[in-house]
Amino acid sequence: MTLPGITPSDGTTLPPNNTSDASSVHEARNALGKRLRELRQAAGFSGRQLAESLSWPPSKVSKLENGRQTPTDDDIRGWTNATSAEAEAEALLASLHTLEIQHAEWQRILRTGLRPRQQEHIEWDQKTRLFRAFEVTVIPGLLQTAEYARARFAEGIRRLKLPNDINEAVAARMRRQEILYQPDKRFHFVLTEAALRFRLCPPAVMLGQLDRLVSFSALPNVRLGIIGFETQYATSPWHGFWMYDNERVLVETFSAALDLRQPSEIELYGDAFEQLAAVASYGRSARTIINRVIDDLAPEAPEGGE
Repeated sequence: MTLPGITPSDGTTLPPNNTSDASSVHEARNALGKRLRELRQAAGFSGRQLAESLSWPPSKVSKLENGRQTPTDDDIRGWTNATSAEAEAEALLASLHTLEIQHAEWQRILRTGLRPRQQEHIEWDQKTRLFRAFEVTVIPGLLQTAEYARARFAEGIRRLKLPNDINEAVAARMRRQEILYQPDKRFHFVLTEAALRFRLCPPAVMLGQLDRLVSFSALPNVRLGIIGFETQYATSPWHGFWMYDNERVLVETFSAALDLRQPSEIELYGDAFEQLAAVASYGRSARTIINRVIDDLAPEAPEGGE
């Protein structure tokens, strides 16, 4: 998986068949806010009265009820206590925790550093038998060289102002790659040619990364597809995503990780992956694209890769 924030976003509205991830989170937050409003109204409180009873600014009640702010556990408990709806607390907390799993802000999940996130991936890696990954802008984490991974982690640390545990994070990512050699696991990676050309690290580092891709493409349980610039797409490459068997889809944005586990969403992403994979080049054709990029980039790298 890529480091948070690598996937670009221009704020445009995606077509309906590409909005399942964002809309499901929005709907879940709105549903939680609607239930909180119902409890307040049943208790006979105005928004201002409830806020005063909880020593909150009045705007907080409005934000929670209208899905503009996600409540904390303490917010839920305080709300249900104030509205004499303690019996509702457990169900509301369950809804909140489901929402937190589905939409996890990077600032929260990376507050202790990058290495713990890599450890979480290792745990899922061990459970998964079939990995499917589509990347638009970056090389997938399982295929990254240490130098390329360091560049990606450094960006996240700088932009999100995270604790600097970059050495530990790089080491953890390299350990994750050991699963590529486990014969009981299968990997299908699909990358756009843009992911091979974006200047996200020095040319010498990228050349080493491209060489590594060629090597990984020869592994018997790894299928590597490259979608060249000249390819006619059937499905738009809106953003990268990872599929873990048919159990989970991960989508990373600038601010958060979306963890999707609804069968309908998994099916949607499975269909999208198949359509993207169908137009990719494999084997010798994929290596031809990679080598073309290497030839274009080589003149920019210092002699000896220094």
